[in-house]
Amino acid sequence: MMKIAWKQKLDNFLRKEPKDREQLVTLLHNSFERNIMDAEALSMIEGVLQVSDMKAGDIMVPRTQMGIMNINDPMEKIIEYAIETAHSRFPVIGDDKDDVIGILLAKDLLRYYQNNDNFDLRENLRPAGFIPESKRLNVLLEDFRKNRNHIAIVVDEYGGVAGLVTIEDVLEQIVGDIEDEFDFDETEANIVLDGNGNYRVKAYTDLTDINEELGTNFSTEDFDTIGGLVLAHVGRLPKGGEEFQIGGLDVKIIRADSRKLQILMIAKPHMNVEKTQ
Repeated sequence: MMKIAWKQKLDNFLRKEPKDREQLVTLLHNSFERNIMDAEALSMIEGVLQVSDMKAGDIMVPRTQMGIMNINDPMEKIIEYAIETAHSRFPVIGDDKDDVIGILLAKDLLRYYQNNDNFDLRENLRPAGFIPESKRLNVLLEDFRKNRNHIAIVVDEYGGVAGLVTIEDVLEQIVGDIEDEFDFDETEANIVLDGNGNYRVKAYTDLTDINEELGTNFSTEDFDTIGGLVLAHVGRLPKGGEEFQIGGLDVKIIRADSRKLQILMIAKPHMNVEKTQ
């Protein structure tokens, strides 16, 4: 009964027939203020509207940050990289990043263990899909759905590789960040000491908390968070799996997307940063 009443209220309110998108957004916000829809529903609808205006180039992982594999690399190196990054799909290149041969699914590496003597990496690649930077995200999402593909290579006007975009990147514009097995529970503390003596840290953790917990002395004048400190030290947005030494600490990027750092692993010099499985 409550669901029916909610739909009736929304139907009655929407009968005002907004003339343009601005009026529609206003109407939706009024619906939220009248408790006809909750904040999560409003955010998702606004995300859908936003996606129709955005292009692949707006959210792609840039060429310089793409996690790629080389067709000429030994299988040991390829498997190690797949385990370290914990991604499910990898563009595989030939001579350079503009030469994308295909897409390797991490699960297809299981065939290597089944018969590594006869395993041919090239034969296990899926076709790569190429899209222009100007492709609208709502159209791209429909293509992903129809083709049952989850990754596309973005090319610039000259045909060179500009970056890549995944179905998760598109969906996150609608529903927000999608968690995976390396995400923290929102109720979990920002700094967690694991059984190996390493600290799993949320990137937005205050530097004052880092100093207190780890006994460091990072200045808080220029940066408020550990993520900001890492970005300043590296000079770019690092990708998952990269490791650095900062202020006497070993820092490994556990999770980062195309826009921000999310989770770090921090160890003091006498510890070893555990590889992410």
